[in-house]
Amino acid sequence: MKAGQPQRTPWIVGVSGASGTPYAAAVLRALIAAGESVDLVVSRASRLTLLDETGISFRDAHWEGDLRAWLARGADGRPDTFETDLGGVRYWNAGDLAAGPSSGSYATRGMIVVPASTACVAGVALGLSKDLLQRAASVTLKERRRLVVAVRETPLNGQTLRHLVTLDDAGASVVPASPAFYAGATHIQDLVDFVAGRVLDAAGVPHGLYRRWEGELGGGTRSS
Repeated sequence: MKAGQPQRTPWIVGVSGASGTPYAAAVLRALIAAGESVDLVVSRASRLTLLDETGISFRDAHWEGDLRAWLARGADGRPDTFETDLGGVRYWNAGDLAAGPSSGSYATRGMIVVPASTACVAGVALGLSKDLLQRAASVTLKERRRLVVAVRETPLNGQTLRHLVTLDDAGASVVPASPAFYAGATHIQDLVDFVAGRVLDAAGVPHGLYRRWEGELGGGTRSS
């Protein structure tokens, strides 16, 4: 950064290998739409999940085009209308432990892990730092920055529950990827957006992804 330039302070978004790549896409679209800078880390395991769920092969050398294709795809497989301006997005290889987010001196607003697999949850809770995603999450915790973990697994065994309690005790927000139905969902994307919205609520990022509860029954049957 040159002297006099404002410091870029991104959200780190880590995508692990759990099922739920549409959740990650919805969070990324909303962050970009909100004008937030994003540092993206896509784990090796998540590439297999992304290929299986979307047919998109995510490649380091072509990350921008692959990400653009991913964000232009809705949860039901149909094209999404979002215009993918990626000017504020920076991509880091998950194997690059010398990357910016691996250091506490690298300024960020915090980190969102979406979706978070149980293996990722365990690695962060135990401080393993086996890849950049886990290392960045550990750095986020030690620097007392906001960490949101959108765990996507069911059922949860006792070991994973203990790991989630460890993360909660360390200051992370644990947000299970559990859609709700009171907001009047009529499409799969509505359910995805609800989870993405709750993730962004935990991060403190404004959005308009779902209808909020206002104390009146019947919201699920009202039109928007």
